[in-house]
Amino acid sequence: MIQIDDALLSEDLFSKRFVCDLGACKGACCVEGDSGAPLEPEEVGLLEEALEDIKPYMRQEGIDRVEETGVFTIDIDGEFVTPLVNDEECAFVSFDRNGTAKCSIEQAHRDGKTDFLKPVSCHLYPIRVTQLKDYVALNYHYWPICDPARSCGAKLDVKVFKFLKEPITRKFGEEFFEKLVEADKLMESSKK
Repeated sequence: MIQIDDALLSEDLFSKRFVCDLGACKGACCVEGDSGAPLEPEEVGLLEEALEDIKPYMRQEGIDRVEETGVFTIDIDGEFVTPLVNDEECAFVSFDRNGTAKCSIEQAHRDGKTDFLKPVSCHLYPIRVTQLKDYVALNYHYWPICDPARSCGAKLDVKVFKFLKEPITRKFGEEFFEKLVEADKLMESSKK
């Protein structure tokens, strides 16, 4: 583990390679798993405010589910998560004509309908953030459905943290990301 400010980071964020390959995985992370996407408490309010602008991008099944449960449910760990349709895909998923899962929230954002991009947990994936007593832990999450992303990342030689510059900066700030860059340089120079 590497400590930067009050964050503990897995060395995998610097040593592993990762670049999403939607053409290969078809957005499987939006349709597989045992619960919805983790939501931060403030994201629940943002989703509720933006819901009417997001609905035109959603499938009817997702709209029905959100109207039944609201924009979140509580998982077995007691955390806010997006609701699932038939205990499978996220209620906010839609599919393009090639069968690739797309985020309705992100599509609404890209079209300028809402300021809310998407849950930060989705944006940060494959980093999983865990709040500890005195620290926040950033760990690399291995999921076999992301094998294409690992292959693509290896081919392009892109480290996990560099691929996730935008969401890391969104969540933790530009200064924090620059500290990751410096830590990476130090680790690389110590290998030589």
